[in-house]
Order: sequence, then structure tokens, then C-alpha cells
Amino acid sequence: MFKDRSHLEEVIEKAWEERQTLSSSTTGEIREAVREILFELDRGDLRVAEKRQDGWVTNAWVKKAILLSFRLNDCFMMDFHLTPAFDKMPLKFEEWSEDQFRESEIRVVPGAIVRHSAYIAPGAIIMPSFINVGSYIDSGTMIDSAVRIGSCAQIGKNCHISDNVGIGGVLEPIQADPVIIEDNCFIGASSTIVEGVFIGEGSVLGAGLILTASTKIVSRETLAISYGKIPPYSVVVPGVLPDKNPLKPSLQCAVVVKQVDEKTRSKTSINELLR
Repeated sequence: MFKDRSHLEEVIEKAWEERQTLSSSTTGEIREAVREILFELDRGDLRVAEKRQDGWVTNAWVKKAILLSFRLNDCFMMDFHLTPAFDKMPLKFEEWSEDQFRESEIRVVPGAIVRHSAYIAPGAIIMPSFINVGSYIDSGTMIDSAVRIGSCAQIGKNCHISDNVGIGGVLEPIQADPVIIEDNCFIGASSTIVEGVFIGEGSVLGAGLILTASTKIVSRETLAISYGKIPPYSVVVPGVLPDKNPLKPSLQCAVVVKQVDEKTRSKTSINELLR
């Protein structure tokens, strides 16, 4: 097992340059490095993106390791309840025992699909949903029914990701940042967040909100327009921006209507009974 992360990074960067030569028959240091990185991601010891003193930083080399695993591993039969599957990445919980679940302090409702290398922290609840490779779900967070968490997405503590929310994945392009949702956020039902959009701590997003890197984020108070980042403790709802030409259609936008107040928090606070 590797302990030196700088060495792991060197192995992955070299392997990335030689990726066309890799296959399921490749053995040795590259395969061991990729396997170790996936295990560290799975345990939460390594993250695709991490918050440092100067802000969030994406570890592109970790994303490369995940992508290399698809070249190194062949598909295999998977016994997923009554529906067979044929894939290159095992499921996170397929060999877990009852003791492992109890020790993990997480709750997984039947129908949840979590792939290996996604980390689920103690106290999280996973309803029937899909969580892809390299994702990070922190403690106390609920992933509700029919939620899709894309590859490498980073979800903070005590968040509620409501029914039918879609969080975009970001294995490609390598330099792209993942979607980051900081602690104590509420994401309303049927919302979609993609293309590396950042959701600041404590924010509340209304149902049906669509956020991409090019979505205009409009402050209702100042009319200032920004892109790709929701400030901390914002209440955000879907809106439209009228065109100067009345004959042209209005464009969708996200509207920051106010800062989170006690009334908003009481409506969106987590239910401890569910945890």
C-alpha cells in the first residue's frame, strides 16, 4: 500500500501520458496506484476536491486515476438484486456485512446504488438514488429519493438533497471543477446543478432551479449578475430576465431573493428524527 501521495501523483501523471498503452492486462505499479487511490476515495481519506485556507482546490490527478481505472478494468457480471449488471466498477456495499454497516453509522435504503470510490460519511442517509464514482457525501446529509449524484461531486455536512435532484458529474474535462455544495445547504426538489457550480454554505435553493456555468445569477436587491457561484446563506429561486426587445423571449435565470433567515431555516432544517 502506498503512503506517499506525491509518489502516487507521479505514477498517475506518467500513466496518463501513456494511457493508450494501458489495458486490462496491465500489471504492476500503475494498477496498484489506481487501486489504492480508489480505496482511499472510498474511505474518505482522499478527495477529488478539498477546501484549503485559500479556497477549494480540485485534484485533477485523482480524477485521472478514476478514468484510468476504466481502461485498466474489464467488465464483469454483477448480481444486483434481481437485475443483472455488467460493469467495470463494483458497487460500494456489495460485500458489506451487517457489522460494517453498523460501524459506518450510515443508513442505506433499498434501491440505493453507490459505486466504489464514493465516500459516505457517518450519519448520512441514502434513499433510493444513484451516487457515482469519486463523490463525497459528508456527515448528516440526506440524499433523497431519485437523486443523481454525478462523479466527483462534493456534498457537505447536514445538507438535504431533495427528491429528483440532479448533480452533474465532472470526470471530463480533467481541468474542470466538480459541483461543490458546502455545509448546511437545502437543495429543492427537481433542481439541477451542473458544470462545476459552487453552492455556498447554508444556502437554500428553491424547487426546480437549474444552475449551469452560464446561468445568470441575479441579485433581486442590487440587480448584480454573476455566474457559477451562489454566495453563502442565499435563498435562490427560479426566475426569468425580460429581454429589452419585447418581441424576443425572456431568458431563464436564478434569483437571489434574500439571505437565509430564521423563517426560511425553520422550513428547511433537518429532521433529527430521520437521522
